[in-house]
Amino acid sequence: MYKKVIRPILFLIPPEIIHRIIVTALRVIHYIPGSRMLLRAFCAVRHPSLEREVFGIRFQNPVGIAAGFDKDAEVYKELLSLGFGFTEIGTVTPKAQPGNPRPRLFRLPEDNALINRMGFNNQGMENAVRNLRHRRPHQIIGGNLGKNTQTRNEDAPADYLRLFRNLYQYVDYFIINVSCPNIANLTSLQDKNNLNLILRGLIDFRRGQNQYRPILLKISPDLTDAQIDDMIDVLVETGLDGIVATNTTTRRDGLETDPATVAAIGNGGLSGGPLTRRSLEVVRYIHEKTEGRFPIIGVGGIMTEDDAVAMLNAGASLIQIYTGFIYNGPQFVKRICKRLKQEAENKTKTETRSESGQR
Repeated sequence: MYKKVIRPILFLIPPEIIHRIIVTALRVIHYIPGSRMLLRAFCAVRHPSLEREVFGIRFQNPVGIAAGFDKDAEVYKELLSLGFGFTEIGTVTPKAQPGNPRPRLFRLPEDNALINRMGFNNQGMENAVRNLRHRRPHQIIGGNLGKNTQTRNEDAPADYLRLFRNLYQYVDYFIINVSCPNIANLTSLQDKNNLNLILRGLIDFRRGQNQYRPILLKISPDLTDAQIDDMIDVLVETGLDGIVATNTTTRRDGLETDPATVAAIGNGGLSGGPLTRRSLEVVRYIHEKTEGRFPIIGVGGIMTEDDAVAMLNAGASLIQIYTGFIYNGPQFVKRICKRLKQEAENKTKTETRSESGQR
């Protein structure tokens, strides 16, 4: 019903406007008694086989919503009620900023894809803190951190440290975003030396805290193997807790959408179906290179239940969706979780038969 009836109607409305409408609708739901309970009953799947413990945090299931949907921590409760095992707010910057000029979000239906050049639009760190003050311990939330656009790269460590200090008590883990293609020169912070400067302050601050907050690095799908190796070196040398692979891509090869349409859209990060293969390659490469020693959150191009299974089989400990959520609707999380539950049950049956045959 969603793909045949609801999505065509939603896609008549400009994407950023419909996103705002949906966020507002989710906020309204918050005030309707029993609404979140109904959402959970309709959308959520609970089963022991879905539970994961990753970097010391217990997740009810391995499917999260990627950063960008709930930039200002407005609807994390409602998103969790839709069946997500965790949410990720942001990207949050120290000061509020409007982002890039509109239009800045575009659909490519022929490719099941989106192009965005949002530019870290958000209401800033203090607003996020206000929205998170009443969160409950079982609500697993990640904080995606980015520097303000006007902050020079040499001053970026101060932005990331300020965010880290102020959000430390309000989120469960942190993602350092230096891979968004929509902030000028941001991706140059993926350089090994620049990253070490950023991470050193965060890790020093964490040592003095009573609670441990995992720190993960979000990387681009456009990195070469040698550059990924550098990221792995940073992971090992600094004591980071994991990697998020991957962000959006600037590449446009292999698209079904008319080239003139793509050219007219211009710059931006591409997400969705065209990213499926590359994100999977990066996750598999990191997992094999590190021999599975570090958790990976796999994100990018998860458009079907098969994609979710493949990402976990490639070595991801957790997965995140965004574009797949837009194209498949709110039941997509439930479908993925039901498939993962079935996969676990099939594996148990196979192992049981194997053990019986050896007796």
